[in-house]
Amino acid sequence: MTDTAMAATALGKRFGRRGGWALKSCTFRLPAGRVCAVVGPNGAGKSTLLALAAGLLVPSEGTVTVLGTTPGEARARVGFVGQDKPLYPQLSVAETLRMGADLNPGRWDAAAAERIVADGELNPTSRIRSLSGGQRTRVALALALAKRPELLLLDEPMADLDPLARHELMGVLMVRAAEHGTTIVMSSHVVAELEDSCDHLLLIGGGRVRLAGEIDELLAAHARVSAPAETGLAPHTVVESRTTGRQLTALIRPAGPVPEDWRVDGRLSLEELVLAHLRNPEAPALTPAELEEKAA
Repeated sequence: MTDTAMAATALGKRFGRRGGWALKSCTFRLPAGRVCAVVGPNGAGKSTLLALAAGLLVPSEGTVTVLGTTPGEARARVGFVGQDKPLYPQLSVAETLRMGADLNPGRWDAAAAERIVADGELNPTSRIRSLSGGQRTRVALALALAKRPELLLLDEPMADLDPLARHELMGVLMVRAAEHGTTIVMSSHVVAELEDSCDHLLLIGGGRVRLAGEIDELLAAHARVSAPAETGLAPHTVVESRTTGRQLTALIRPAGPVPEDWRVDGRLSLEELVLAHLRNPEAPALTPAELEEKAA
């Protein structure tokens, strides 16, 4: 066992000799046992990162390790659900689950797979090709969870589910994480629905890591302040600021106590923090090493 579920050092992926970099110089560490949100706009590199961790792509530079080893060597201990939910359309639901059992001898949890499928009121004899997008997502998640993975990689898993199904399946994932210590890494561009479920954040923008760390620590490291328009913000790190009339409003990372005449607004939401960093690509990144230095 290892206390690190996933780590990258100067990780980069480029498609084609003249293609652009989907990821560039990404360095981070994800502790085991966490539920991690990988967020960012479309095209930011989220899917590429998860595919690299799953061993479906090979890095162009740098390294990525999974459960203390290479993605290829860890494959039996990792579950992965991609955006396109690649299932065999000609198989029935029951045949798909039997295939999962055959491919994962010694690890397969048949009861869990059947329960997830049954909760969606799916007919075991229905062909995969006849299912809706949300139903296929349920079957794909049943396959991934029944494998009893130590690390579960989910690429936009809830995108084609209705709100009730999203809530239900998110509950299934949280129970799995709590009962079995499964590390879950889940990408999404809908930040609000992840805030109550995830405890770790990896924000990717422009192919680079912009924020990484425990969500509570990242939120605590920032503050939204209001002050007179002519106020200087140094020496604090400014993520974004705007002036309206005689008032300046800014999101900062305080370098120390703020002046008493500044008003510090209430606690930030995760969505507010993420959007502020995405609106300002030049804002300095914040990683666990920098958080530790700040705390010291």
